[in-house]
Amino acid sequence: MAAIAVVLDHTAATALHDPKDPFNEAVAAFYVQASGGLGTLYAPVLSLTAGDTERPGLLAYIHGLRFIELEPFDTAAALAATELLRAGHSWAAVHAIHAARPSADFPSGRFLLTLTPEAYENTGVQPVHPDQ
Repeated sequence: MAAIAVVLDHTAATALHDPKDPFNEAVAAFYVQASGGLGTLYAPVLSLTAGDTERPGLLAYIHGLRFIELEPFDTAAALAATELLRAGHSWAAVHAIHAARPSADFPSGRFLLTLTPEAYENTGVQPVHPDQ
């Protein structure tokens, strides 16, 4: 089985952060798989920052997890974010969209784990709900 690359958006990260969230276990299963080398989880730092405004401590919590790599908000991400913001996407979603889109490192893109897949329609990413 090939390792998969998965981007967590702010909704999936929030579910992982909150043990009482109904999707906590489903998202945690992805983390367990990553810890076993079956995939890599990426968390876009701008998405986490936006999520932290609603769920204080989210960014610090995710940053402290060993098997999640923070995706930096670099110039390429900022340029993509500007375009996506103009198209009406939220601050919380723009970095996740950029991170999940095809790139030189991920020619097929990365899966985007989210509790709100409808927010990513027509963005060129593959949104996956943790219950699917």
